[in-house]
Amino acid sequence: MESRLKILGHPVHPMLVMFPFALLVTAVLFDVVDTVGGPDFLGEVAYWNLTVGLIGGLLAAAAGTFDLLAIPSGTRAKRVALTHAAANVAVILLFAAVWVVRLNADSRGAGGALIAIEVVALGILGIGGWLGGELVDRLGVGVDRDAGLDAPSSLRPAAASQRMGDAR
Repeated sequence: MESRLKILGHPVHPMLVMFPFALLVTAVLFDVVDTVGGPDFLGEVAYWNLTVGLIGGLLAAAAGTFDLLAIPSGTRAKRVALTHAAANVAVILLFAAVWVVRLNADSRGAGGALIAIEVVALGILGIGGWLGGELVDRLGVGVDRDAGLDAPSSLRPAAASQRMGDAR
């Protein structure tokens, strides 16, 4: 099943997920180092990683919704996609709760209870990421129908015009 939202022939959702994933993981790492005695600025950097990671997560979720809605009901892909989406929404909500607590705090550092929430969110993020891999690698969601080891470039004019004709 081809992705519904593409830029230059490539699905948008997989392009966007790497940024929030990396930023949220880095935020938690910086929070842990800050809490165990690292440089004071790491709590502030973690907060801003968290902020940008949440924005990126929302953008990735919006792009993923296009593909989710296109998956046929009653398929294993739909069940996996719904679980993937639910896990990632839970991650966004948990990190958003941590962000709200830190928003007007005297210190941007996280501390024990917030780090515990972040670690739980990272565990769920790992599950959501694995499910995303299952969707693409095992179930072919978001994969171009002409994919193959000798497939033409997505920028090739004939391939693009053929796709435009298919969409009509």
